[in-house]
Amino acid sequence: MSGRVLVVEDHGPTARLVQDVLERAGLTVLLARDGAAALQQVQAEQPDLLILDRMLPDMDGLEILRELRQQTETLYLPVIVLTGLKSHGDVLDGWMGGASLYLTKPFAIGELVDAVEKLLDAPARV
Repeated sequence: MSGRVLVVEDHGPTARLVQDVLERAGLTVLLARDGAAALQQVQAEQPDLLILDRMLPDMDGLEILRELRQQTETLYLPVIVLTGLKSHGDVLDGWMGGASLYLTKPFAIGELVDAVEKLLDAPARV
C-alpha cells in the first residue's frame, strides 16, 4: 500500500500507534496535534487521506471536516473520523459532516488498516 496519510490526534500514544501501524503498511504518515496545524498541513502537504480525531484542543474535528468539504481541493479527500465520541448523535454528526468512515475508540488496528487501504484504493470522484 502506498500514499500519504495525515493523522490528526492530540493524544500522543494513539498518534504514535496509528503512525507505526500505517508506516509498517507502507504509508507515509504525517502528524498534527490540533486543528489549526491540521488545516495548514492539508493545504501544504496534500495528503491522500486524513484520520481525524473529534476532540482536539482548539476545535472539534467536525469543524475541520466541514471546512475541508467547503473547499474544492479537499471536497473528496477521504476522511476517517477516529474518536471516542460514540453516541448515535455523534456518529450521525460525523456522517452528516462528510466523514468517509466513522470509527470509535477503542478500535481494532486491523479494521483501521483495512479501511485506509479501501479508501486509498477507491476510485477518485470527479
